[in-house]
Amino acid sequence: MFRLTQYMHELVAPTPVRRRDGPVKPVVIWNLTRTCNLRCRHCYTTSADVPFPGELSHDQAMSVLGDLKAFGIPALILSGGEPLSRFDFFPLAERAKELGFRHLSLSTNGTKLAENIDRIADLGFDYVGISLDGIGAMNDWFRGVDGAFADALAGVRACKAKGVKVGLRFTITEDNATMLPAMMDLCDAEGVDKFYLSHLVYAGRGDKHRGEDTEHARTRHAMDQLIERAWAAVSGGQPLEIVTGNNDADAVYFLRWVEANFDADRAAHVRAHLEAWGGNSSGLGVANIDPQGKVHPDTYWSDYTVGSVKQVPFSTLWTGDDAILATLRQRPRPLKGRCGDCAFQAVCGGNTRIRALQVSGDPWAEDPACYLSNTEIGIEEAARLTVTPFRGKSRDPAHRFL
Repeated sequence: MFRLTQYMHELVAPTPVRRRDGPVKPVVIWNLTRTCNLRCRHCYTTSADVPFPGELSHDQAMSVLGDLKAFGIPALILSGGEPLSRFDFFPLAERAKELGFRHLSLSTNGTKLAENIDRIADLGFDYVGISLDGIGAMNDWFRGVDGAFADALAGVRACKAKGVKVGLRFTITEDNATMLPAMMDLCDAEGVDKFYLSHLVYAGRGDKHRGEDTEHARTRHAMDQLIERAWAAVSGGQPLEIVTGNNDADAVYFLRWVEANFDADRAAHVRAHLEAWGGNSSGLGVANIDPQGKVHPDTYWSDYTVGSVKQVPFSTLWTGDDAILATLRQRPRPLKGRCGDCAFQAVCGGNTRIRALQVSGDPWAEDPACYLSNTEIGIEEAARLTVTPFRGKSRDPAHRFL
């Protein structure tokens, strides 16, 4: 996640750069269930409104909570499917709160919030993120159910009425890109605390709809709008926080904006903060547990499994000798193509590796969703390398990643 507003504050009120010290414990995104009452076109878990076999039992899930707490993760995000569709969501959430995780969040489609708001508020979630993909009928088309927008908006208002910090998550595609200004207007009108722009990732049903990914020009236009809105909020003392996800090139695009609009000292200061953050954190600062207990480098790496918490605790799997985790944690990573030649690897971290994998078969190839020109990332046009598609015949999944 690229915290645009946070780094903009460095232009107004600079703070010392804090670099990571010692082993990094990951934020864990836990997909509690694949069951969901919506049918989103870009769903990375391919969820549906049916029960799925093999999901963690209540006792297994409670054991995972204990292990995560003992391991000392900094934050736990309960997600889905629709997490409120899981049979024991509230007992699990109550136990998580009792254990005292430093930051406990809920990621939801929002349609079940209003009817459960008293219990949600009593649990004291630090943050509730609600996914919307446009206004009214556009959202309902994306989410596959009429009335989904109205129900989610009722959830937003219920959270605000109870003093629960709430944010909106908007996945931008060719179909809904024009609704970005209206989505931010909605945040202002409803007093939403955070706006999260998510770039499309080629996973689950999102992989089938990769043709709808915004063209680079539209992505740049979207970032221009976000930067303008975020700067207006920061310079005007407005509370809305703006973040982006799943395209770490956003940080480089922002840095180029800083270089064009501020003096060299402030640009150097912002770059130092961005390098301390380090860009893409799959397998290092982010981890995923799926509904069946399989552990992945992040939520989009569903085809690669480190192990299962049904057999081995998460803490043991995450600190083991998995080859893919070890390579994802390298700085710099063994990147190829434009990503390998990029002068901003320390800022971006190589962007989203799963997109490179889905398009080329090679997780270390260039990310096709990087929308900056060769000149903008510090390489000459002639230096661009050609990505060779993966043509191996092995059915061993490990061969796809090594």
